[in-house]
Amino acid sequence: MADIPFILASASPRRLDLLRQARLEPLEIIAPAVDETPLKEELPRPYAARMAAEKLDAVKDRYPGAVILAADTVVACGRRILGKPRDEAAARKFLTLLSGRRHRVITAVAMADGKGNTREKQVMTQVQFRRLTERDIGFYIQSGEWEGKAGGYAIQGMAARFVTRI
Repeated sequence: MADIPFILASASPRRLDLLRQARLEPLEIIAPAVDETPLKEELPRPYAARMAAEKLDAVKDRYPGAVILAADTVVACGRRILGKPRDEAAARKFLTLLSGRRHRVITAVAMADGKGNTREKQVMTQVQFRRLTERDIGFYIQSGEWEGKAGGYAIQGMAARFVTRI
């Protein structure tokens, strides 16, 4: 694979960290410009798959012959898609909703192999949060870690203390 360019079609620093842990270094990192608005009555799994596919499609024609990886992570509480909160109030609302509840984290991956073939896969994880106090939520909001994170939290960060079960 050393001779084939590898492109990451994602602006997520967490995805880049995971790739680097696997000793994969993208030649380029591109944040695809796609509309992340869910379609009317779209369910979380199809939404995640569509987002990953659209991110791949937005980049693949610019890099023929390259291996391209695109992904999207969605936090879902029931049928509700919790995207990236736009402000502190939205992040607080998400964390309040997730408090004491089980929810799903869905990651969809779309990949082009450089020969015109594409593959898609989804992984779903169920996560249980403990009941959060106003102080817990306030402290987390103040940390700023919620910014740019699906569902308003990062399980690999300070929000790990909220998790009682995976």
